[in-house]
Amino acid sequence: MKIVCYKDKILKAINSVVKGVASKTTMPILEGILIQTNDNEIKLTTYDLEIGIEYIMDCDVKEQGSIVVNAIMFSEIIRKLPDTEIYIQLNDKNLLEIECEGSLYKLATMNPEEFPELPKIEIENSIELEQNTLKNMIRKTIFAVSTEENRPIFTGCLFEIQKNKLNIVAVDGFRLALRSVFLNQKTNDFSAVIPGKTLNEVNKILSDSFDFIKIGVSKNQALFEMDNCKIVTRILDGEFLNYKSVIPENWETRIKVNKNNLQNSFERISLISSSSIEKEKKYPVKVNVDIGKILISCTNQTGDAKEELFVSTEGKNLEAGFNPKYFLDSLKSIDDEEIYVEFGTSISPCLIKSTENIDYVYMILPIRLKED
Repeated sequence: MKIVCYKDKILKAINSVVKGVASKTTMPILEGILIQTNDNEIKLTTYDLEIGIEYIMDCDVKEQGSIVVNAIMFSEIIRKLPDTEIYIQLNDKNLLEIECEGSLYKLATMNPEEFPELPKIEIENSIELEQNTLKNMIRKTIFAVSTEENRPIFTGCLFEIQKNKLNIVAVDGFRLALRSVFLNQKTNDFSAVIPGKTLNEVNKILSDSFDFIKIGVSKNQALFEMDNCKIVTRILDGEFLNYKSVIPENWETRIKVNKNNLQNSFERISLISSSSIEKEKKYPVKVNVDIGKILISCTNQTGDAKEELFVSTEGKNLEAGFNPKYFLDSLKSIDDEEIYVEFGTSISPCLIKSTENIDYVYMILPIRLKED
């Protein structure tokens, strides 16, 4: 194998596939990148037995061939080379030579025939949408995915297609994030729970463009196809939360507020909330809704803080406590200038919605406040 390519092109390819490399494994081959040539293209593949990533790029191929090389070592060498042409070839001692200007590196290689094949997916259902739309939807829900492995189904996002509408839902037991978009083409209703780890990597590869991405699912695998990149992942087993049944339909207290003003207040209040001497102890932020205003406050050993905002209010007065991080994560993902924040009682879920459209809902569970 002998190829010549520019650093920026091969580095983009490496960056696209490197997250499919196994980090903890007893199989060294899974720590590698499979490099294969095909006419004037090379294909880079990584696979950790859960997520597999392929990336195809044009290249000046002098001699055909294939090889597996340690991904971390290969990527770090390429990253630190000058921004110019790089010559890569397999020598007669089965070492991969990487040459660029005055630099020459030789890396041990592994047998490409031992590299596991990516699963072949028989797609049962699929959708297509613009890459920038999916990128936006993932970014605005992924923060609510659970990191607790004892409930693995919540470590992924639900992709639900109903009546030509895609709903992406994330939930971690304390909050819920829902984003929706209507699809341009008619499609079957189906659903799948995609691991959060996979979606993070998909989001890094997606471009902020109107180019399309195709998402296909089988019984236990999903496939993301875009441009010259393909990502294969397992689908999480189990029953996802019936999210529609837990989102309150009615409210007893509602405020209409400038999103940035509310976000800025929570950011300042969280400085006190998170600065406790007892690092493990979480202090809630108290929200008091009164006629025409809300008071946001927090008190702990470090000090206390109060923020008052004049807002449009409807319904009853209310006092409730919240984890400020959950509020901020939701507010940061909203582009609208004005939002509704809807409350039930002091112990029932709070909803954050748009004042103008129905493409998102965020739900946050309150924290019980101690009696003074």
